[in-house]
Amino acid sequence: MVCEITKDGDRSPLLPDRQEQGDFFVCDIFDAAPKGDMASMAHPIFSLSTKPDHRVRRYEDGTGRNYLEVKPSSDGLATIHDRDVLIYCISQIMAAINKGQKVSKIVRLKAFDLLKATNRPSDGRGYSGLRSALARLQGTQIETNIVTGDVEQLDIFSIIDRARIVRETRDGRMQEIEVQLSDWVFNAIQAHEVLTLHRNYFRLRKPLERRIYEIARKHCGSKKEWKISLSALQDKCGSASTSREFKRLVGNIVAQDEAYTHILQVSR
Repeated sequence: MVCEITKDGDRSPLLPDRQEQGDFFVCDIFDAAPKGDMASMAHPIFSLSTKPDHRVRRYEDGTGRNYLEVKPSSDGLATIHDRDVLIYCISQIMAAINKGQKVSKIVRLKAFDLLKATNRPSDGRGYSGLRSALARLQGTQIETNIVTGDVEQLDIFSIIDRARIVRETRDGRMQEIEVQLSDWVFNAIQAHEVLTLHRNYFRLRKPLERRIYEIARKHCGSKKEWKISLSALQDKCGSASTSREFKRLVGNIVAQDEAYTHILQVSR
C-alpha cells in the first residue's frame, strides 16, 4: 500500500488506494461501476458521526408533502461508511441487469471482494467493520412516504431486510455474505433510479465530504453549477453540528480542495 504525501509533506485528503494494480481478483468486481440509489443520495439517511449515533431524525422536503424519519437500533444509526455495502450491492445488481440477467433482492457476495472494491482494509479490522456495518444497516429503521420506482406508499423498513454470513473461516473471518435488500431500495434499482459514483468516492476521508459529494452528484447532474444555502445543505447532510460549526467544517473542506483539488478528482 502506498502512502500519498502532498507537496507540503502533509497527509493527502484522499485515503490511500488500497486496490493493488494487476490483482486478478479485481477484474470481475470492477466491471460493476459504483452506483448509489437517488433517494438516499437526496435525503439524510446515513449518520456522519464516527461514534454511535442514537438520534431519531426527521427530514421533510420543500413541498411539505414528503417526509423521512430515521430511527437507530441499539447499535446506532447506519453510517455513511456503512453505505458502502449498499453501493456495492446496487452496483452488482445493476451490472447484472445491464447484461440482461435475472436479479432478485438477495445478493450473495464475497466479503473480500466487497472490501477491496470499496477500498477498505482487508485485514481483521476490515472484516470486523463489515460485520458491524451489516448489523447497523439491518437495525436502522426508516419511515417514509417518498416515492421509489413510481410507487407511493407509507413504508416502514430497515435499510436491508437481513444479512447472513454463509461461510466463515476458522479464524472467524467471513467469506461469503448474503444480503437481502429492502423493497424500497430494490424498487429504485428496478426503476433505474441510480447514479454512477466515481471510484475515488471510497477514498474520501471525511464523512461530510462523502455526503456533500452525494448531494452534488444527485442535484447538479449535467449542470455546470447548483446552488444551495448552508442551512438547507446542513439539513440535507443530517449534520448534528451547530450552524456555526457546520460553516467552519464546510469552509475547511473548501479550503483543502482549493489546495489539493481532491473533490475534483472524485467528480471527474
